Amino acid sequence: MLLARLRKSGAQGTALVAITYVYFLIFAQFAFLHRLDALGITGDHLKSVMAAMAIGGILLSLLSPRVRRLPAPERRLQLAFGIAGLATLLTVLSLNPTTALLVSLLIGAGLGLLTVTLVTHLRRWTGEQHALMKVGLGTGIGYLLCNVPSFFTSTSQIQAVTVAALCLVGVFLAGMTTNDDPPYEKSSGQSAAIPFALIVAAFAALIWLDSAAFYIIQNTKALKAGTWQGTAHLWANGLIHLGAALFSAWILGRRGLLPVLAAAAGALAFACLLLLDPSHALTASVFYPIGVSFYSVALVAYPSLLSPASTTDQRARQAGWIYAIAGWIGSALGIGMGQNLGHVPPAFVAIAVIVVLMPILIEVFRHRPRELAVTGLLLFVALIVYRFQPSAPVAASPSAVERGRLVYISEGCIHCHSQFVRPNTADVLMWGPVEDLNQIHQQHPPLIGNRRQGPDLAQVGARRSALWLKMHLYDPHEVSGGSVMPSYSFLFRDGRGNDLVAYLASLRGKGSETRVAREQQWHLPTDALAAANPDDGPSLYNRYCSTCHNANGRTRLRWESDFIESPAILSAGALQSGIGEAAESARAGHLAEIIKFGIPNSDMAGHEYLSDRDIASISKWLAQSSARPAQKQ
Repeated sequence: MLLARLRKSGAQGTALVAITYVYFLIFAQFAFLHRLDALGITGDHLKSVMAAMAIGGILLSLLSPRVRRLPAPERRLQLAFGIAGLATLLTVLSLNPTTALLVSLLIGAGLGLLTVTLVTHLRRWTGEQHALMKVGLGTGIGYLLCNVPSFFTSTSQIQAVTVAALCLVGVFLAGMTTNDDPPYEKSSGQSAAIPFALIVAAFAALIWLDSAAFYIIQNTKALKAGTWQGTAHLWANGLIHLGAALFSAWILGRRGLLPVLAAAAGALAFACLLLLDPSHALTASVFYPIGVSFYSVALVAYPSLLSPASTTDQRARQAGWIYAIAGWIGSALGIGMGQNLGHVPPAFVAIAVIVVLMPILIEVFRHRPRELAVTGLLLFVALIVYRFQPSAPVAASPSAVERGRLVYISEGCIHCHSQFVRPNTADVLMWGPVEDLNQIHQQHPPLIGNRRQGPDLAQVGARRSALWLKMHLYDPHEVSGGSVMPSYSFLFRDGRGNDLVAYLASLRGKGSETRVAREQQWHLPTDALAAANPDDGPSLYNRYCSTCHNANGRTRLRWESDFIESPAILSAGALQSGIGEAAESARAGHLAEIIKFGIPNSDMAGHEYLSDRDIASISKWLAQSSARPAQKQ
């Protein structure tokens, strides 16, 4: 009885749309990327893996209408959900670059077959009554589920298993069709007058804007904090998506396609312009989901419910071209823009809006040619006036240090790092010397910091080499044992990482002579040396030193060709340099100075945050381990 009611109501159509969106948004665009990052698949390997997904998606989008072995759409949709679910479960396994590439190809192929089959035969599952509202509800529910805080913030494995379970539900629901494809009547309305090429171009422009904005928000901490971080933000995003999707369906039913595309273009364009300034992230977080949900409903509804095509084959081919060109290629171009530029240029925003509005301009030209001619003339005159205005002097391009400071701000580094050495505290020895507070306040903006969860960075350029800074940004836990700082390796994909390194290396302040003199005056306290336990040395060494100083240390192997001088191999009985035949305690004291403050003009960084006892334990163990003592060089 319940299944019969479900089939009659067409609610399974709403559920299928929602499941498809959850699969694409939370898994293919989000969890899969996080899983690849956790597996260490980055750089060129990551690009190859994502290219495989796009290739699979494009091929199956174009080939789906030509599949003859499974003529029944419900069987084809069940196969697509099965492929998608299998690919999702495979990502839980430990993948290497080759297997990840194959799984990614499977994800794209399953998604291509799934989307084109569903949108072509949508009325089989929604029925004829209120079909547009069912599409809007399914789209809105899909976005809402993706923004449920407990789901959005869960691990990639949990997200993958959950999405695989939803795909299994999709297999079941796909078999519950309400009827065969109903006959199509040739449309004489608004959509019939719009060339199909302009429809594809409009969707491609919208998806390009959406994908660029998505990538920029996801990879800019200051923007992400104002849009997708926190329970309140996530619930607000989900509810805005739901409301906008239902409103889009209502407009589609009463006013047609063009007003929806125009509204989506306006909302997305405004959001992209707001994202140029992180202080406007909250406002952008309202317009971005509105624009996305507006065009998303139209994207699902067009082939089956809005297209003027009179046969199922024609609609299937249209769906294939829309999803191949607009969906996959437009998305790839948008992500590429976000990676390479870090923002959406206003000129491109204007071009995208013009492309989306082109069908409307054609309609105006057909029915209001005089008004359009006058408007064009006025725009031309305005362009001429603007062109011949006296130009303001062009500001010099920002340096790498200036760009890096902006990256430091946008990534929210001030939330964990200070740039203020507190006078008359242990800070002076660890991070000093003290700077004049008035000079700090003259910075725009001053970067004193909100709190200190990591070390102070006011003098970090004088205490760490550029290579060490880069290594630490790539993998903080590997370079600094026990670090809770997340990896920022993604910043090096578009050059922002190198700019950030340049900025951090410039933080040297004044009084370096005072700092060096103070470090040279420091000696390992006798009570720390007495309290040291050489038995603790191996575990401390493995945590803080072995990554560089063991022959197979991970950092050593990854960056060996970049070191100023290859780090000494320090193993029991094999310390590689000498300071003469000094007593064991003297050797331990000398090693302690190196461990605490590093070696100047080298990649050997200090461990200022370690306690004197831990430093003494490491140095005492190393001194006892070696028949040949060490020298500071």
